[in-house]
Amino acid sequence: MWLRFIRRFPNANSTQIFRVESITNVTMKLLNFCRVAVVGLGLCLPSTAQSDSAPAADSASFDPDGTAHVNRVIPMPSTISPEAQKWLASLAEKKSQPQTLAERRIATDAWRKKDSAEARKLYPVNVDEAKTAGVRTDVITPLVTPEANRGRVLINLHGGGFVSDSGSLIEGIPIANLARIKVVSVYYRLAPESPFPAAVDDVIAVYRELLKTYHPQSIGIFGTSAGAILTCEVAVRLKQLGLPLPAALGAFSVLTDFSRPSDSRQIFTLDGLPGRWQPTDPKRAPDDPYPGAADRKDPVLSPLFADLQGMPPSLLITSTRDLLLSDTALFHLALLRAGNDAQLVVFEALPHAFWYHFQLPETKECLALIAKFFDQKLARQN
Repeated sequence: MWLRFIRRFPNANSTQIFRVESITNVTMKLLNFCRVAVVGLGLCLPSTAQSDSAPAADSASFDPDGTAHVNRVIPMPSTISPEAQKWLASLAEKKSQPQTLAERRIATDAWRKKDSAEARKLYPVNVDEAKTAGVRTDVITPLVTPEANRGRVLINLHGGGFVSDSGSLIEGIPIANLARIKVVSVYYRLAPESPFPAAVDDVIAVYRELLKTYHPQSIGIFGTSAGAILTCEVAVRLKQLGLPLPAALGAFSVLTDFSRPSDSRQIFTLDGLPGRWQPTDPKRAPDDPYPGAADRKDPVLSPLFADLQGMPPSLLITSTRDLLLSDTALFHLALLRAGNDAQLVVFEALPHAFWYHFQLPETKECLALIAKFFDQKLARQN
């Protein structure tokens, strides 16, 4: 299978249009204002069903009206596991349709329940629902907690674009099991009903409550995607409030600048190369219900603009087909410039939040890295 991206550059007075249509296998046509030549992307998969008309090599042609047909053939990477190769092939076959917010939440809830059950089979733990500072939480505890770990706790913040729950328990369960540390998973308020800073306020409330029992140097905060964003936002807000910062942060596929799209967000979808892809204007902030009416450069909303000196040791994880690859790398660089202890791990050829897929050897390696990081950074009980 291969993907061809066709981008047209009409006169500046033309209206911008985006549509997806079928040409051979998949064609994406973008009508944009620019007159700059752009390179399309092709994905070549090992399949006997591959079309005979798929390009054998990179090529480009131009129509009289300015339409550029640019093909790039990208072979299935041999640098990832067979399981990951199989998963990438399945993503290229996946059908995606636009969803209303209600449909997205229904689908996400069903997926979350199924994968949370799978996580508990692979990584046995105890899970108890609780209210922490009035906020709904799940308290995830190892089946056996070493004495030295009883004074340590992690706060996990789920993904889902701030509009749905796309990961509570799925991430917290394996880390509680592997690190043998209690994890408190926070069900923060969601947009558009409760835009920024509601989610930040909820996590701050949970953190304040945990400070009554735990030393800050024994607390860590981590999350993926929206949860990673929230992790960084909470750390900046804690610093503004003069509260003691946690011992460590884990920001896995993070965005810290809501004011403009990054390079990788102009290239990849949630599934990497295949899937629904929409162009964004590089001169304006993408539409997003989470920021609401807030200034997109507010240092809490967009921590890239915050004073980052003195931030806790941080682990950042992404992958080379992650739509937030650029954003994660930019924030890592910002942390280093501020003199912080920050580690960046980039996995090969995989898309956004691949570590939610337990069949991949890369996921096992990623989860082990996260558990080891927090085990090393959090103070132990004397």
